[in-house]
Amino acid sequence: MYYAYQPDAGQTTTSTVGSIILYIIMVIGLWRIFSKAGRPGWLAIIPIVNLIVLIQVSGHSGWLVLLYIIPIVNIVVSIVVAVHLAKSFGKGGAFGFFLLWLLSIIGYLILAFGSSTHHDRRQLQA
Repeated sequence: MYYAYQPDAGQTTTSTVGSIILYIIMVIGLWRIFSKAGRPGWLAIIPIVNLIVLIQVSGHSGWLVLLYIIPIVNIVVSIVVAVHLAKSFGKGGAFGFFLLWLLSIIGYLILAFGSSTHHDRRQLQA
């Protein structure tokens, strides 16, 4: 006989509410980051669009989002975007890797409510 694990209604509700709370925290952080970068903050609410804007804020083309579809490549691209996002806010590569890639919610809140300001990476390289 095969018995599949079936979560009860309480477990399903708890995980759903927890996911919604994490999403709201992420939107709050991204909204403020986008505002600091001179972008409309409300774009943080729309799931795919917020990733495109985040890539643009980090100094890359929005078309880079297509690389997120490819397995393994998406991990490398997300690390590169996180590190470049940290550098565009005056933070180091370690901050980008550990707090923007591994612990993204914490890192986004630090960027959002910290004293760092956005500097366009493309203008800094020229």
